[in-house]
Amino acid sequence: MNTYATVVLAAGKGTRMRSTLPKMLHQLAGIPLLGHVLTAVEAIPSTSAFASLHESLTSHRPVVVLGHEGEQIAAAFGERCLYAVQQEQLGTGHALLAAQVTVDALQPVPETVLVCYGDTPLVRSEILASVLTEHLSTQATITFLTAQTELPSDYGRIVRDSHGQVREIVEVKRATPEQLEIREVNSGVYCFQRAWLWSTLQALPRNASGEYYLTDLIAIAGAQERRIATVQGELEETIGINNRVQLAEAEQIVRQRVLEKHMYAGVTIQDPANTYIDADVQIGSDTVILPGTVITGKTTIGSWCRIGPGTTIDQTLIGDRCIIRNSALEEAILEDEVRVGPFSHCRPGAYLARGVRMGNFAEVKNSYVGAETDMHHFSYLGDATVGEHVNFAAGSITSNFDGKQKHRTTIGNRAFIGCDTTLVAPVTVGEDAYTGAGAVVTKDVPPATVVVGVPAKVLRKRELEDTPAIQGGE
Repeated sequence: MNTYATVVLAAGKGTRMRSTLPKMLHQLAGIPLLGHVLTAVEAIPSTSAFASLHESLTSHRPVVVLGHEGEQIAAAFGERCLYAVQQEQLGTGHALLAAQVTVDALQPVPETVLVCYGDTPLVRSEILASVLTEHLSTQATITFLTAQTELPSDYGRIVRDSHGQVREIVEVKRATPEQLEIREVNSGVYCFQRAWLWSTLQALPRNASGEYYLTDLIAIAGAQERRIATVQGELEETIGINNRVQLAEAEQIVRQRVLEKHMYAGVTIQDPANTYIDADVQIGSDTVILPGTVITGKTTIGSWCRIGPGTTIDQTLIGDRCIIRNSALEEAILEDEVRVGPFSHCRPGAYLARGVRMGNFAEVKNSYVGAETDMHHFSYLGDATVGEHVNFAAGSITSNFDGKQKHRTTIGNRAFIGCDTTLVAPVTVGEDAYTGAGAVVTKDVPPATVVVGVPAKVLRKRELEDTPAIQGGE
């Protein structure tokens, strides 16, 4: 069975980014630039273009060629890739040659090498698969991606002979005025026969700038009358990111793709121009996203939810039929049918079980809130475990920090915490217990007991069929 290896060139310094962060790690819709390219490479076997090759072709983990600050990049992606190092920055041809040892050590040894750039995050798996399929079906020595554009700018021009055969790629700096009029340009994705590639790269001459250019391989293959194939794609897909202006332009394209993906999958996004969703976010069908909503990280939202307006959600798991209004959620878990807001905050470690209702200007941090519990406005739960069917009334808080350490509060099922109650942790409120409005609870409250005052003292035991003696606010 034939195999192929993908080499991603990611050794550039990225000086035009004006950043201490390696260019490949700059974020685009919540994912590093290189991560977008790796995702496209990894998805090649699942594309329709690859379907005819499933039984005859297999792939290896991508090989990433690193250079400047490569340790940070390797640490970010770990075993997702294999790595090679370009010790000196001597051009794209030199960078690819740096991958030879790593590629040739693969078992089975690949017959085909697919090459792309790590700073082209808009490239899609479908076009990569098309280049690979064309290369194998035509048995070409080189296959590469081209595009048509009315504004070629600094892209290399594709020079063809009178029969339409590719003869060379001419870089802008050495193109003639006639060649600058060519509208077919190089897009930076290549497939090579491995054996021909390595021997030719080793003999590749330096150009006028003292570097080894990958594009010069095209003229060499043409002079040898080798078969050269091309696939035409959209120029947008291989736009390189060299500065933050281009990063922002690519961000708009990627975010539009993400929004369209969700809308085609059954999510209603009322105002796409004012909705920001990261690439890793998952949303169930029939959920509605309202304007001014920002959803980031590996967030998952279920079906039939209503999110927004003016809501930010990061790294959070949300179940089905939830309503989140004008609120902020980060690293939290919400089960089905939870309501939050408006103007509330779930901080890291918040876990709201099924049917929890969290009112306006409320906050939960590092706490479990049991099913069907009501947490009313201007309330705070920090480092707490709350049972089911609890009423946590307006203005009530857990006082969880003593100036040195955090302490936990435990509230039993069906407890009723009256307005403006302060629970001074560590403290436990038993099942079916009640606290009076304004109580400051410094000692454990037994089950089915009513406490009032500052500090809170036992008022009476209660029968379970009692109605609350001191009402809380909603």
